[in-house]
Amino acid sequence: MASALKATQALVKDVTRDKKDRGKSKISTDDKTEEQKGKIALRKDKVLILCSRGVTERMRHLMRDLEVLLPHSKKDSKLDSKSSLHLINELAELNSCSNALYFEARRHTDLYMWLSRTPNGPSVKFHVQNLHTMDELKMTGNCLKGSRGIVVFDGRWEGEEWGLLKEMLAHVFSVPRTSRRLKPFIDHILLFSVLDGRIWFRNYQIIYKDPLPSSSSGPKGKPKPTPSLVEIGPRFVLTPIRIFEGSFGGPTVYANSEFVSPASVRAASKAEAGARYRVRKEVEEGRDERRKRLREEVGEDELSRKKVFA
Repeated sequence: MASALKATQALVKDVTRDKKDRGKSKISTDDKTEEQKGKIALRKDKVLILCSRGVTERMRHLMRDLEVLLPHSKKDSKLDSKSSLHLINELAELNSCSNALYFEARRHTDLYMWLSRTPNGPSVKFHVQNLHTMDELKMTGNCLKGSRGIVVFDGRWEGEEWGLLKEMLAHVFSVPRTSRRLKPFIDHILLFSVLDGRIWFRNYQIIYKDPLPSSSSGPKGKPKPTPSLVEIGPRFVLTPIRIFEGSFGGPTVYANSEFVSPASVRAASKAEAGARYRVRKEVEEGRDERRKRLREEVGEDELSRKKVFA
């Protein structure tokens, strides 16, 4: 939170400084160098967002929230086949997109997110956990639709694989200046934090609060508003599973050896419950056999009903 707030203050200062410089010296279009034109052309990145069949309502709401946060994104229809992911590269090319976000649903409970740089790669597969949408959180904050967010990376992004993940997330979630639906406002922060080998995503709104004026301060000594952060959602946790060299396939660059699929976790829990059930049934059967054996050894009582009322 503190690092995100510092980054916000620094960026606000840079934006105000740029505005003052543009007001003092206006540069004509003829004076632009070819290098500046090339930089502007390279930043025209678009993101294709689509999902597979079998997504739940919460997963659809997450896609809608990300579409709102990324004004440079394009949404496509659902992909019918989960085995032919190479078709996403063709869809991205048709929509003039250089990045792709693909949400894959398994068994209507597990959600996986593919993040790829189309068409040559690399690509990474995440497991999405602890998912909460904007409607579920019901927080008081709000930000302008189509505004530009500040992408902040907190934590230890050490190692080649974490550096690659940081670069890919920056390409997808940082909104370029050339986006048509972009509004010239910066009012929220997209925070990516690394903790316990996972990536935690949070979205904060930047709010400026006017401090109470002191009695000694005059009209010239007006206090400046202080910025603060308010979480507005959505929030989720990404567990990296595998990084591929190509787009949605290819040689494996990194594999998370500590990752355990949720299907195997459920299978292990069911096997443990089944083992407890078998032990309980074996105890019941042993108790019934022991009672039957005791009755046979003792024999019939002389005062039993069969002998008394015979």
